Amino acid sequence: MTQSAQIIGLDEWLLTPTGRYLLAWEQQQIDLAVGDLFGFHAVQLGLPQMEGLAQNRMPHRWVALDRPFAPPAAPDNATQGPPAAAVIPRALLTDFDALPFETQSLDLVVLPHTLELARDPHQALREVERVLVPDGRVVVVGLNPASLWWLQQRVSGLCMHLGFGRGVLPDTGDPIGYWRLRDWLRLLSFDIEHGRFGCYRPAARTELWLDRFRWIEPWGDRWWPVLGAVYILVAVKRVRGMRLIGPAWKRQKPKAAPAVAASRKQRLHKQDGNGA
Repeated sequence: MTQSAQIIGLDEWLLTPTGRYLLAWEQQQIDLAVGDLFGFHAVQLGLPQMEGLAQNRMPHRWVALDRPFAPPAAPDNATQGPPAAAVIPRALLTDFDALPFETQSLDLVVLPHTLELARDPHQALREVERVLVPDGRVVVVGLNPASLWWLQQRVSGLCMHLGFGRGVLPDTGDPIGYWRLRDWLRLLSFDIEHGRFGCYRPAARTELWLDRFRWIEPWGDRWWPVLGAVYILVAVKRVRGMRLIGPAWKRQKPKAAPAVAASRKQRLHKQDGNGA
């Protein structure tokens, strides 16, 4: 068996117990992040298996894909889950390096592992900055390269090099670390609103072993949060030097200058002038 045959793709990996465990955590965190965001236009770039805009109430929402999506067959060791939709409602096929939206036209962009899979993650992030309105938000989800899962991946990579075994993580290219992504966003004039890590159980091939490590979750969230397998980050676009001005009809009329009491000397001088 060649090494390329042992590498699992993202679509197939998300059907495994570990993939569903990751997807469930990400879905919960994104729902919390976008539920109270208001505006008119929202877009999710990539990963149609996740409903990143389901809890958002903006009237115009799209899912943009860089390739047609066909749900893969579930692997033999995966339990039966909800079937993925073959047709994504309001889906767009586009290149993430050149989004088909006008400048400053979107209020929210959700990036679930989009930068990891993008051909040019820097350009994709610049496009997100271009299409967002001032004070618009971007929600990014990514795999953490400083986690137990990536340690497992390196060990399994050695096994794959020897001709047996397979990787515990999908082939998603180079992961972008949490602190590295914060630096990228700050260079594009984003303010970091909040971030969080999650998924502390070791990657397992069966649901049974994942359940056995359930006790790790509260400990990891409290004592070693930055070692979570995945992170979510929410940032706000800022336009430096810009001042938002309200409608003209809300402007108040200028008030009259307050009266100033005249001194006794000024009053006497005025009376003398009138008498003359």
